[in-house]
Amino acid sequence: MAASRLPPTTLTLKQFMRRQQVLLLYRRILQAIRQVPNDSDRRYLKDWAREEFRRNKSATEEASPTTEAQDLREANGSVTTTGVRGISARELSSDL
Repeated sequence: MAASRLPPTTLTLKQFMRRQQVLLLYRRILQAIRQVPNDSDRRYLKDWAREEFRRNKSATEEASPTTEAQDLREANGSVTTTGVRGISARELSSDL
């Protein structure tokens, strides 16, 4: 049997899709942070988000059954968000 011509670091379709979801989540978090009125709070939240994503960059754990069920509900159109409740800038600034 011939060896695969794909590089050994090629992502599977599932890994690629999960990566796309993570990138979308990161963008949404940064968009929400931009709405925070206080400059120091906004900087703190941006640094926190970046650090958390960097810290978990090498995470390879596959999706849990709960996440898989959530994905199926989203695919069927019964859920429109990724499970993260929309947070307004007012809520963010009052929590800090």
